[in-house]
Amino acid sequence: MSIEISRTHSLLKEAMDYRAMRQDMIASNIANADTPFYKPRDVRFEEMLTKKAQMLLDKGEPKLQMAQTDGSHLAPAKESTDLKATTFFRDGHMARNDGNSVDIDVETTEMSKNAVMFDALINANKKSSKIFKSVIEASGKIS
Repeated sequence: MSIEISRTHSLLKEAMDYRAMRQDMIASNIANADTPFYKPRDVRFEEMLTKKAQMLLDKGEPKLQMAQTDGSHLAPAKESTDLKATTFFRDGHMARNDGNSVDIDVETTEMSKNAVMFDALINANKKSSKIFKSVIEASGKIS
């Protein structure tokens, strides 16, 4: 059983998981820099996290329902709650003679950017935890 600290806590955890997955994928690309015909892979998850954040934060807002004035009208499409990250091949780099298109400069840059974002998520998690810890400590002093 896990404790839900806030509505965004699970989103923060999921963002850290995806950043870790992206770090592994970039490391795999670097490790395969000399593998013939290897195409670098990446994961896209920012759009999914944005949609999930909107779903979490818009819970209290009423949604306008589509009216169905006749039985022969099509039913409205259900919103998908099965949001997932997308894995794709990173294109746009010139393949070498062996067909490999890994660019070490691009991969190391992406790895650095990802590491900075991961550190920012960790710091946000620490700050959130300190706030709740101080509230718990303060409530213990009152009684």
